Amino acid sequence: MPNHPDRLGRVFQALADPTRRAIVERLVRGPTSVKALAEPLTMSLPAVMQHLQVLEGAGVIVTEKVGRVRSCRIEPAALREAERWLGGQRTEWERQLDQLDDYLKEG
Repeated sequence: MPNHPDRLGRVFQALADPTRRAIVERLVRGPTSVKALAEPLTMSLPAVMQHLQVLEGAGVIVTEKVGRVRSCRIEPAALREAERWLGGQRTEWERQLDQLDDYLKEG
């Protein structure tokens, strides 16, 4: 296993945490400020910022600062890449299950 995960690996690592998944679920509805993202979470603002850094490092979100407000938005390309990979895996799993089904029906 490589010590430096590729982009897809970083996306899955970032999404492995339930807090980060909750942040992504919120951002899917549209861009929002870091303060608004932090409000429903039961953690400090610095802890929320650490989660955002992981998501941004994986390419899942983009942050920008306008004046004193830092906002976040989804970066769809990273999620599309993960979706494509999962879709390819699903196709292979379905193929193998179909082969197993055919084998069992023959027996």
